[in-house]
Amino acid sequence: MNSRGYRYVFWLVLPLLATPLQAAPDELILGKDQGYPLGTSSTWYRNPHRVGSWSALDRVPGILTRSVQRAPVMRPLQRSNEPVQIEYRFRGDTFNLSDYLERQRTTGLLVLKNGEIVAEHYGYDRAPGARFISFSMAKSVTSLLVGVAHARGAISSLDDVAEKYAPALVGSAYGKTSLRHLLRMSSGLTFTERYDGKDDIARLSSAYSGVAGSGKPIDVLRSIAERHSPAGERFVYAGAETDILGRVLVAATGRSLAELTREWLWHPMGAEHDAFWRIGVDRHEQAYSSFSASLRDWGRLGLLLANDGRLPGPGDPTQVVPRDYLLEATDPALQPPYLRPRQATPYLGYGYQFWILPMRERTFAMLGIHGQAVYVQPSSGLVMVVTSVWENASGRSDPQPPEERDALWRGVLRSLGGSPAE
Repeated sequence: MNSRGYRYVFWLVLPLLATPLQAAPDELILGKDQGYPLGTSSTWYRNPHRVGSWSALDRVPGILTRSVQRAPVMRPLQRSNEPVQIEYRFRGDTFNLSDYLERQRTTGLLVLKNGEIVAEHYGYDRAPGARFISFSMAKSVTSLLVGVAHARGAISSLDDVAEKYAPALVGSAYGKTSLRHLLRMSSGLTFTERYDGKDDIARLSSAYSGVAGSGKPIDVLRSIAERHSPAGERFVYAGAETDILGRVLVAATGRSLAELTREWLWHPMGAEHDAFWRIGVDRHEQAYSSFSASLRDWGRLGLLLANDGRLPGPGDPTQVVPRDYLLEATDPALQPPYLRPRQATPYLGYGYQFWILPMRERTFAMLGIHGQAVYVQPSSGLVMVVTSVWENASGRSDPQPPEERDALWRGVLRSLGGSPAE
């Protein structure tokens, strides 16, 4: 055990941690000496514009967004009065929360226990009003909207095919795919997502941005026709499948994803800040990657999930997201064998646009590239939100890989009475 393992760091949660407790990694690379500048529609994804742009994408010139208004009545998050100690084991050493923030490019970190804030940190001069981009955490938000739409009758059955609701998909391979297979990313269609700038996800993103010669997003979606396997037999991660779900929602309800998010999620859960979706040149929300929200509102959404879709708090009967749908989305026992943990991937399982961890107690996550995450364990009432600016999409080449974030979550579970057992 190194010397850091013996340090007792107590996080007394203040109304606002205005100054970092330690230097954050790579501050100069990320633009500290320039005030963490905003980029443009062509530079927002690159250093030194990541910190500024990824916490305020709606202010980037040339980026189109659609607002999701905060709740008329905000549901406050209570703060724990008890000091907490969070330690985790990683690669044979013991670390604490302060160590994690020194090692990882973390713009925001929030830990909640039974609805109370026990730790809250903002890095790189960010503040509570920042709306952090989620990248693929947006997929889970889209899934929640599908669950509500189904419960309200706008979608008759998850086994309906997409073209039943979205005429623009009629005759396409995706149009003939069931919503359930799309939710599970098991359409069997070949859509490449390597993050090398030359794959299908790059084509789709370029079409959303209106890059010359890219065509329309619907053209990209309709062009996917080759199969790697029959539908419903194999998990292959593909953002296009979430984009189809977003188009089904808009067509089935006659409303934008921003309107649905406001009415079905943001207002009922008592969101503190406005959120927003990025929209493309075709005016559709980018359902697979571009929803932005404040750290605390990501936490409120996590609490809603930890409470199985019901508003947290004694005596509140409001079921915001159907419990049965959430269980189907996140319970490993309810997944086909090919989607269970260590089957869908070497480590994680997959539900309805949620990642499922290999733990004894139901534990799941919303994950996005470059280090975005919301972890939830309902039985322990624990939620952890992390927003980041990792250099690489997967983090695999970073000095501190995604495994350290997973180790931190397991440390949160151990330190705060959760269950990390597999």
